[in-house]
Amino acid sequence: MNEPISPDQDHRIVVESGVAARVAAIVEPAIVDLGYRLVRVRVTGQNGCTVQIMAERPDGTMNVEGCEAVSQAVSPALDVDDPIQAAYHLEISSPGIDRPLVRAGDFERWAGHLAKIDTEAVVAGRKRFRGILRGIDGPNALLARDDAKSEEERDVAIPMALIADARLVLTDALVTESLRRGKAGLPPEMPAVDEIPAPPKGRKKSLGPRPDKVPASPKKRGPAPHETDNEEE
Repeated sequence: MNEPISPDQDHRIVVESGVAARVAAIVEPAIVDLGYRLVRVRVTGQNGCTVQIMAERPDGTMNVEGCEAVSQAVSPALDVDDPIQAAYHLEISSPGIDRPLVRAGDFERWAGHLAKIDTEAVVAGRKRFRGILRGIDGPNALLARDDAKSEEERDVAIPMALIADARLVLTDALVTESLRRGKAGLPPEMPAVDEIPAPPKGRKKSLGPRPDKVPASPKKRGPAPHETDNEEE
Protein backbone atom coordinates (compact mmCIF):
# COMPACT_ATOMS: atom_id res chain seq x y z
CA MET A 1 0.00 0.00 0.00
CA ASN A 2 1.33 3.44 -0.94
CA GLU A 3 2.08 6.04 1.70
CA PRO A 4 0.06 9.28 1.30
CA ILE A 5 1.84 11.80 -0.92
CA SER A 6 2.48 15.14 0.76
CA PRO A 7 1.83 18.28 -1.33
CA ASP A 8 5.50 19.28 -1.05
CA GLN A 9 6.59 16.01 -2.66
CA ASP A 10 3.80 15.75 -5.23
CA HIS A 11 5.58 17.32 -8.18
CA ARG A 12 4.16 17.46 -11.68
CA ILE A 13 4.94 14.41 -13.79
CA VAL A 14 3.11 15.61 -16.92
CA VAL A 15 4.83 18.77 -18.11
CA GLU A 16 4.92 21.08 -21.08
CA SER A 17 7.35 21.50 -23.95
CA GLY A 18 8.47 24.39 -26.14
CA VAL A 19 7.10 27.87 -25.40
CA ALA A 20 4.65 26.52 -22.81
CA ALA A 21 7.55 24.98 -20.86
CA ARG A 22 9.34 28.34 -20.79
CA VAL A 23 6.18 30.02 -19.52
CA ALA A 24 5.72 27.33 -16.86
CA ALA A 25 9.28 27.77 -15.60
CA ILE A 26 8.67 31.50 -15.18
CA VAL A 27 5.24 31.46 -13.54
CA GLU A 28 5.48 28.40 -11.27
CA PRO A 29 7.67 30.03 -8.56
CA ALA A 30 5.25 32.97 -8.34
CA ILE A 31 2.28 30.62 -8.09
CA VAL A 32 3.95 28.51 -5.38
CA ASP A 33 4.80 31.64 -3.37
CA LEU A 34 1.07 32.39 -3.20
CA GLY A 35 0.34 28.95 -1.79
CA TYR A 36 -1.10 27.56 -5.04
CA ARG A 37 0.09 24.86 -7.45
CA LEU A 38 0.58 25.04 -11.19
CA VAL A 39 -1.51 22.47 -13.04
CA ARG A 40 -0.88 23.19 -16.70
CA VAL A 41 0.21 25.81 -19.23
CA ARG A 42 -1.08 25.93 -22.80
CA VAL A 43 -0.09 28.37 -25.52
CA THR A 44 -2.65 28.29 -28.31
CA GLY A 45 -3.59 30.27 -31.40
CA GLN A 46 -6.97 31.24 -29.94
CA ASN A 47 -7.69 34.98 -30.36
CA GLY A 48 -4.33 35.35 -32.12
CA CYS A 49 -2.40 33.89 -29.18
CA THR A 50 -3.62 32.87 -25.72
CA VAL A 51 -1.52 31.78 -22.75
CA GLN A 52 -3.73 29.64 -20.51
CA ILE A 53 -2.51 28.89 -16.99
CA MET A 54 -4.40 26.41 -14.81
CA ALA A 55 -3.74 26.55 -11.07
CA GLU A 56 -5.25 25.27 -7.83
CA ARG A 57 -4.73 25.10 -4.10
CA PRO A 58 -2.94 21.99 -2.76
CA ASP A 59 -6.34 20.58 -1.72
CA GLY A 60 -7.63 20.83 -5.30
CA THR A 61 -9.87 23.87 -4.82
CA MET A 62 -9.84 27.14 -6.76
CA ASN A 63 -12.11 30.17 -7.00
CA VAL A 64 -12.32 33.47 -8.85
CA GLU A 65 -10.36 35.31 -6.16
CA GLY A 66 -7.57 32.75 -6.45
CA CYS A 67 -7.47 33.14 -10.22
CA GLU A 68 -7.21 36.91 -9.85
CA ALA A 69 -4.40 36.60 -7.30
CA VAL A 70 -2.46 34.26 -9.59
CA SER A 71 -2.99 36.61 -12.55
CA GLN A 72 -1.60 39.56 -10.60
CA ALA A 73 1.41 37.52 -9.49
CA VAL A 74 2.43 36.00 -12.83
CA SER A 75 1.84 39.03 -15.06
CA PRO A 76 4.91 40.98 -13.83
CA ALA A 77 7.09 37.86 -14.09
CA LEU A 78 6.02 37.30 -17.69
CA ASP A 79 6.57 40.96 -18.52
CA VAL A 80 10.14 40.80 -17.19
CA ASP A 81 11.24 37.49 -18.73
CA ASP A 82 9.15 37.98 -21.88
CA PRO A 83 9.01 34.36 -23.15
CA ILE A 84 6.58 35.23 -25.96
CA GLN A 85 7.87 37.86 -28.34
CA ALA A 86 4.44 38.84 -29.62
CA ALA A 87 0.90 39.83 -28.65
CA TYR A 88 -0.92 37.39 -26.40
CA HIS A 89 -3.89 37.10 -24.07
CA LEU A 90 -3.32 35.80 -20.53
CA GLU A 91 -6.01 33.52 -19.10
CA ILE A 92 -5.99 32.06 -15.58
CA SER A 93 -8.43 29.27 -14.71
CA SER A 94 -9.11 26.36 -12.40
CA PRO A 95 -8.52 22.85 -13.78
CA GLY A 96 -12.29 22.33 -14.17
CA ILE A 97 -14.31 19.19 -13.61
CA ASP A 98 -12.84 17.22 -16.53
CA ARG A 99 -9.39 18.22 -15.31
CA PRO A 100 -5.91 17.24 -16.44
CA LEU A 101 -4.10 14.73 -14.24
CA VAL A 102 -0.52 15.92 -13.82
CA ARG A 103 0.61 14.64 -10.41
CA ALA A 104 0.71 11.22 -8.81
CA GLY A 105 -1.69 12.55 -6.18
CA ASP A 106 -4.24 13.33 -8.91
CA PHE A 107 -4.44 9.65 -9.85
CA GLU A 108 -5.06 8.77 -6.20
CA ARG A 109 -7.52 11.57 -5.47
CA TRP A 110 -9.70 10.75 -8.47
CA ALA A 111 -9.56 6.96 -8.19
CA GLY A 112 -12.90 5.45 -9.15
CA HIS A 113 -13.54 7.87 -12.03
CA LEU A 114 -13.21 7.53 -15.77
CA ALA A 115 -10.06 8.91 -17.40
CA LYS A 116 -8.14 8.98 -20.66
CA ILE A 117 -4.37 8.53 -20.68
CA ASP A 118 -1.96 8.92 -23.60
CA THR A 119 1.62 7.67 -23.31
CA GLU A 120 4.82 8.67 -25.08
CA ALA A 121 5.79 5.03 -25.67
CA VAL A 122 3.88 1.80 -26.15
CA VAL A 123 2.61 0.26 -22.91
CA ALA A 124 0.83 -3.11 -22.98
CA GLY A 125 0.61 -2.89 -26.76
CA ARG A 126 -0.94 0.58 -27.01
CA LYS A 127 -0.40 4.29 -26.37
CA ARG A 128 -3.98 5.36 -25.64
CA PHE A 129 -6.00 4.16 -22.67
CA ARG A 130 -9.46 4.79 -21.32
CA GLY A 131 -10.88 3.35 -18.13
CA ILE A 132 -11.47 3.67 -14.40
CA LEU A 133 -8.62 5.03 -12.30
CA ARG A 134 -7.52 2.69 -9.52
CA GLY A 135 -4.91 4.89 -7.87
CA ILE A 136 -1.16 4.28 -8.07
CA ASP A 137 1.28 1.51 -7.25
CA GLY A 138 4.80 2.85 -6.86
CA PRO A 139 5.75 4.59 -10.14
CA ASN A 140 2.66 3.32 -11.99
CA ALA A 141 -0.84 4.67 -12.47
CA LEU A 142 -3.40 1.88 -12.29
CA LEU A 143 -6.30 1.76 -14.74
CA ALA A 144 -9.13 -0.70 -15.36
CA ARG A 145 -9.86 -0.41 -19.08
CA ASP A 146 -13.52 -0.11 -20.01
CA ASP A 147 -12.85 -0.81 -23.69
CA ALA A 148 -10.76 -3.97 -23.33
CA LYS A 149 -11.68 -6.85 -25.61
CA SER A 150 -12.28 -10.31 -24.17
CA GLU A 151 -8.75 -11.45 -25.02
CA GLU A 152 -7.10 -8.29 -23.63
CA GLU A 153 -5.99 -7.58 -20.09
CA ARG A 154 -8.38 -5.19 -18.41
CA ASP A 155 -6.16 -4.00 -15.55
CA VAL A 156 -3.03 -2.14 -16.65
CA ALA A 157 -0.16 -0.44 -14.82
CA ILE A 158 1.01 2.62 -16.74
CA PRO A 159 4.43 4.09 -15.83
CA MET A 160 3.73 7.69 -14.88
CA ALA A 161 7.07 8.73 -16.36
CA LEU A 162 5.71 7.77 -19.79
CA ILE A 163 2.41 9.66 -19.55
CA ALA A 164 2.14 12.41 -22.17
CA ASP A 165 -1.40 13.49 -21.32
CA ALA A 166 -4.06 12.38 -18.87
CA ARG A 167 -7.43 13.82 -17.94
CA LEU A 168 -10.74 12.93 -16.39
CA VAL A 169 -13.67 12.20 -18.69
CA LEU A 170 -16.81 14.18 -17.96
CA THR A 171 -19.52 11.81 -16.71
CA ASP A 172 -22.62 12.12 -14.57
CA ALA A 173 -20.76 10.36 -11.76
CA LEU A 174 -17.91 12.87 -11.91
CA VAL A 175 -20.26 15.87 -11.91
CA THR A 176 -22.22 14.42 -8.98
CA GLU A 177 -19.03 13.73 -7.03
CA SER A 178 -17.68 17.24 -7.71
CA LEU A 179 -20.91 18.81 -6.48
CA ARG A 180 -21.00 16.55 -3.42
CA ARG A 181 -17.50 17.45 -2.43
CA GLY A 182 -18.18 21.12 -2.95
CA LYS A 183 -14.74 21.48 -4.50
CA ALA A 184 -13.25 20.79 -1.07
CA GLY A 185 -10.51 18.56 -2.46
CA LEU A 186 -11.60 15.56 -0.39
CA PRO A 187 -10.61 12.15 -1.77
CA PRO A 188 -13.56 10.19 -3.19
CA GLU A 189 -14.45 6.76 -1.87
CA MET A 190 -13.37 4.26 -4.53
CA PRO A 191 -15.91 1.48 -5.12
CA ALA A 192 -14.94 -1.84 -6.60
CA VAL A 193 -14.19 -1.51 -10.30
CA ASP A 194 -16.86 -4.05 -11.26
CA GLU A 195 -19.47 -1.98 -9.45
CA ILE A 196 -18.85 1.13 -11.55
CA PRO A 197 -21.06 1.24 -14.66
CA ALA A 198 -19.73 2.50 -17.98
CA PRO A 199 -20.73 6.14 -18.63
CA PRO A 200 -23.80 6.69 -20.80
CA LYS A 201 -23.22 7.73 -24.38
CA GLY A 202 -23.33 11.40 -25.22
CA ARG A 203 -21.96 12.51 -21.85
CA LYS A 204 -18.31 12.92 -22.73
CA LYS A 205 -18.21 16.57 -23.76
CA SER A 206 -17.24 19.63 -21.77
CA LEU A 207 -19.98 21.52 -19.97
CA GLY A 208 -18.71 24.77 -21.51
CA PRO A 209 -16.77 27.74 -20.13
CA ARG A 210 -15.46 27.42 -16.59
CA PRO A 211 -17.51 29.52 -14.14
CA ASP A 212 -14.33 30.25 -12.16
CA LYS A 213 -12.16 31.46 -15.02
CA VAL A 214 -10.56 34.88 -15.21
CA PRO A 215 -11.26 36.25 -18.73
CA ALA A 216 -8.30 36.55 -21.04
CA SER A 217 -6.63 39.94 -21.11
CA PRO A 218 -4.34 41.28 -23.85
CA LYS A 219 -0.72 41.60 -22.80
CA LYS A 220 1.27 42.94 -25.75
CA ARG A 221 1.11 44.20 -29.29
CA GLY A 222 2.69 42.53 -32.25
CA PRO A 223 2.30 39.47 -34.46
CA ALA A 224 1.29 36.16 -32.94
CA PRO A 225 4.10 33.61 -32.42
CA HIS A 226 4.57 30.70 -34.78
CA GLU A 227 5.40 28.23 -32.02
CA THR A 228 2.32 27.17 -30.09
CA ASP A 229 1.27 24.23 -27.97
CA ASN A 230 -2.21 23.59 -29.33
CA GLU A 231 -4.66 21.83 -27.05
CA GLU A 232 -6.71 19.05 -28.53
CA GLU A 233 -10.41 19.13 -27.79
